[in-house]
This record gives sequence, C-alpha cells and structure tokens, in this order.
Amino acid sequence: MKYYQTLVTSSSYYGKEALTYSSPNALALGSIVLVPLRATQSSAIIIKEVTKPSFASKEVIRLLVEAPIPRASLQLLAWMQNFYPSASSVAASLFVPSSLMPSKLNKFDKSESEKPKEAVKLPQLSDEQVNVLTKIRKSDAQTYLLHGDTGSGKTRVYAELAHEVITGGSNVIILTPEIGLTPQMVLNLQQTIQATIVIIHSNLTLKERRNIWLRIISSKNPLVIVGPRSALFAPIPNVKLIVVDEFHDQAYKQEQSPYYSSIRVASALANIHGAKLILGSATPTITEYYIATEKHIPILRMEGLASGKSTKTHIEVVNARDKKSYTRNSFLSDSLLKAIEHAQQNKKQSLVFLNRRGTARLVLCQDCDWHAVCPSCDLPLTYHGDTHTMRCHTCGYKQTSVVSCPKCGSSEIIFRSIGTKSITEQLTRLFPDARIQRFDSDNSKLDRFDQNYQAVANGDVDIIVGTQMLVKGLDLPNLAVVGVVAADSSLYFPDYTAEEQTYQILTQVVGRVGRGHTDGTVIVQTYAPDGTAQIAALQKDWSLFYNQQILERQQYVYPPFCYLLKLTCARKTQKSAIQASDILLKRLRSMAIHAQIIGPTPRFNEKASGNFNWQVIIKSKQRSELLSIISNLPSGWSYDIDPSNLL
Repeated sequence: MKYYQTLVTSSSYYGKEALTYSSPNALALGSIVLVPLRATQSSAIIIKEVTKPSFASKEVIRLLVEAPIPRASLQLLAWMQNFYPSASSVAASLFVPSSLMPSKLNKFDKSESEKPKEAVKLPQLSDEQVNVLTKIRKSDAQTYLLHGDTGSGKTRVYAELAHEVITGGSNVIILTPEIGLTPQMVLNLQQTIQATIVIIHSNLTLKERRNIWLRIISSKNPLVIVGPRSALFAPIPNVKLIVVDEFHDQAYKQEQSPYYSSIRVASALANIHGAKLILGSATPTITEYYIATEKHIPILRMEGLASGKSTKTHIEVVNARDKKSYTRNSFLSDSLLKAIEHAQQNKKQSLVFLNRRGTARLVLCQDCDWHAVCPSCDLPLTYHGDTHTMRCHTCGYKQTSVVSCPKCGSSEIIFRSIGTKSITEQLTRLFPDARIQRFDSDNSKLDRFDQNYQAVANGDVDIIVGTQMLVKGLDLPNLAVVGVVAADSSLYFPDYTAEEQTYQILTQVVGRVGRGHTDGTVIVQTYAPDGTAQIAALQKDWSLFYNQQILERQQYVYPPFCYLLKLTCARKTQKSAIQASDILLKRLRSMAIHAQIIGPTPRFNEKASGNFNWQVIIKSKQRSELLSIISNLPSGWSYDIDPSNLL
C-alpha cells in the first residue's frame, strides 16, 4: 500500500493542510484522483508520497486523468499557498477543472483537435519593433516592461517572440485582461505563428472548459495558450514565454480568495520555467514601473506608429460646466454630436465612451474646480443621501454635506451620474438611422463584444457605446471619432488609484484613433480640464504624470511605498458589523506589529446582498507583518492582501 498527501479541491474543506490517502497502486506526483471527503467525494492533487501514517487513512477511489499535471504546476501551487494564504482547496481548485467526470477516466477526444492555420505575410517590422526584439534576444534578463504607446505594435513583438519559442519546441502563455480582446489577439497571432492556439476564458461551458483542459494536458505539440488570468494555471510544461498584455488592467487582480495578482503569479511561473516574462502596456501602473526602475528591469520604450502611416488626431476638450456647449443634449456636447454627424456622412464609425467605474455620487461645484475631499487621505468624499453626509471610505472621516461651494460660494453643487443605457437611448433619438450598439457588462452572451468583434471591425456598426472593455487594445480600421463622456468621473472615486485609472483610461481611449487607418477626432468632456492626469494623457506626457504620482504616493504612504491589507466583514445589521470591527481593532492593537491601522469604516458599497460590509485597511513596510495578521484573523473576516483598490 502506498500513502500520499493530497490537496482536495472541494470548497467544503476549509483547512490549510494536505490530507493523506492510501492507494494500492503507485501514483505519480501531480496525479488527479477522486477521493472520499466526509460524506461526499472530491477531486484531489497528489503532491507528496509519505510513509504510513499513525491513523487509518481512507483509500483513493480512482485516477481521474491519464496524465499528471506538470511539475511546474505543482511548484506554482506550493508558491501560491505561501504567497497568498488561503484554504488549500481554494489554491488547488485553480489547477483542476470542476467539471471532470468522477465516474470514469477523463480522456481528451482527439477528434476535436484543430490544425494550425498557416501564417500570412505581414508588413515589415518597424525600427522600434526590431530594436525591442534585438534587446530581448540579446539580454539575459527574465522580465521586461514593454512601454509601448497605443498603435506602436506591441502585439507584433509578442507574436515574433512566440513564433521563435514555438519553433524551438516550447510553449507560450499570453494573457489578455478581457474576453473581448481575445479574438483580435488570436487573429494577430495566427498571422505570424503556425501553431495550435488554445483559448481559455470564463464564459466557456463546463464541458468546453473540461475538454480544453484535457486537450492541453495531453498535447504532445507546442501550444500557445491565450486567455485571461486563469490561463496561468493551465497544465502546460516547458513554457519559455509568458506575456501579460495591458498589464495595468485591474482585471488581472483576482477579486475573491486567494486574491492573487496575475503579475506576481506570472513572475513566479516564469521563474519556475526559466521563461521570459513580457509586461506590455501603453499605460504602466505606477507601482510596477517604480519596481522596474528599482530592480533594474529593462524598460523598453516604443512611441511611433507600427504602420508607419501618418494620420492626424484632433483632440478637443469641452468644459462640462459651460452650458452653452450643450444646447442639444444635457450629456452629449454640441462638438461631439457634430463630430458624430460628420462621421456618419463619411461612413465612418464613432465610439462614445462612458468613463464609469461604478455609481459614485460625486460632490462637486459646477462653477469652479472644487470637489469634496478627505483632509487626511486627499481622496474624494462620497455623498450618502440617506444621512445627507459626505464620507471617506478609507479612513472613516465624515461631515455634513455642503449646500454651497466653500471655494467660490456658488450654490451649484451637483451629485451627478449617467449610464450607458441612457446614452444609447439619447443617441438613438438623435441619430434614428444609425446602427447603434451598446457593449457593457449587462450584455447577454450573444450581444457581448467578443461575439460581435468581427462585425464591429468590418464597420457593420455605426455608433459604438460602452465602458472600459472597448478601449483596451482594440484596433478598429473604420473608427474616426471618439467621444469621452464625463472624462473625469473616475477622478472622484475615493481611492488612491483614481488618478492613475483616469490617466490610463484616457490614454487608451484616445489611442483608438490615429493608428494609421484614418484621421481621427477625440472629444473629451470634463469638469476638470486642468487636471494633471487629463493633461498628461492628452499630451502623451508619461513623465509628467509618473513624477507627480510618485510624489503623492510617497507623501501619503501608498504603494509602492508600502504593502496593503484590506480586511472585510459582512453582518446582517450595521450594529453587529461595527461591533465586530471594534473587536478586531482591539486585537490588532494588541499585536506587536509595525503597521498603520486605518478604520474601521463602512465599505464604499456598505450594504450588499442584505449585509452591512465594513473594512479595516492596514499599511506596512513589511509584507510579512500583513501575513502575520492574516494568520491570526478571527473567523468571519475576509482578507485581500495587495488589493488593487480600497473601495
């Protein structure tokens, strides 16, 4: 009889330790097996052979998959458990599909295999692309930050590197932040690489997900795996290139346990495989850029258009306070409507983008540049209509809402928001003959952007309306006009990343035109035309923005100058949430830790799913201090280490 430590994948197991099972047959490390777990059964990963335990162990029921997951996957699993503490089942479930059939040995149906498509002849590489590729090929560095402006040809660099890796017989993983970007990425890769490209994403059915996973684990030929963050856990050996495209995107942060950052996981996986890691973006995060400079990670700059074609982009900033600029519609300026009309006449596309990260009630003066901010955190205050108060959702500061502007005395204080559906309805009324389509998180499966990408790219839609998913790396040849509604709305979110988000979004959306296809027009509607983030984005002045942000982060002690931990509890009543928070606060203060404790305070969305949600934020110079807090956290509290925001 053999004995093995296993990590079960069932969410009903909350422990952190491996469980020991016996087997009359020898099992390879990494084998996926079915084991009894209390009154049920669970899939499990064999991680270690051990001697016979002192207790009576239960027996493995059966082997579930022919091939074990690669050794590199086991190493990444062990790293995950140390770096992002959670129940062992949570980490293990990332590596095994929940849809494996427990009644038999799961095998890949080879009849479903696809043949690689033949590569096509592409335009000559630009001088900048050649320069970047040469530096990567000649350097011994493992990680590279590819800071390439929109339209500079980062995807072609990825494809050329992937072609070399595939030709050498190794595998490639390429991450995209959104499902909507996957079709374009795959199309670009297919033009360069004659290899099998496997797409992974969250909208696959359980059967599709199982078949793709089995296809990967049984493949004998080099593969290119393309997908969002879950692609990092594909059972693929011998990876020599990992690309994180648009790496600044917050979608790369897992927002549920184990709350991992895809960048950190990709870095660990690259180290395990000895692979090159390319972090590509036109708008790098402040934290990652600072880390790259401090650790001497090569920062590769690309600024010119890859197409080499010269096109003009006219940018017009409309002050949203000027009511004379909005004679035809309250939310769509005359300039924007005129630009859309011109595009319609020339049979070109328009994109109306709503810069919305939620439903924050903004408190601002319509006559000057004042807006309500916390005196301690320098973060925007959020208006709460039920109590007529403004509150900071980071430190808990609150005050009675103002009725007149403390700066200019005006009574024109506004609390304003608008949605994509309303914008679409108004455009439909203004342009009854136009083909208008809205893309956001409310779309049905058939209406999603990834399902309609080709139609949009072909020009079958005249006016496109949507949010962030439409501005991440898309290249639409017929797009001539981009309108940004409420460009500064993300500035007023009560979070330290608000300016960074604004800069990133504006840079990305402006970059949808002027890519060498046709001249473009960008209309930016804003209440803060003089804001640093907006000026830097519209002028493509990265240094201006980065230097200002680094000074602010250092002054108020935010990443990269500290590590963050967000602790959250949910209770049926506000009173019990406050009591639980006070108890936690006392426990934290009794611990001998060198950390700053902020709060407790209600979360940005205090009430959700019938519960009241409160949080405590902890800053520390040492990540180990935060891990110590997590290990001593009372039940009923969830934690997010290295959170992407504090909302």
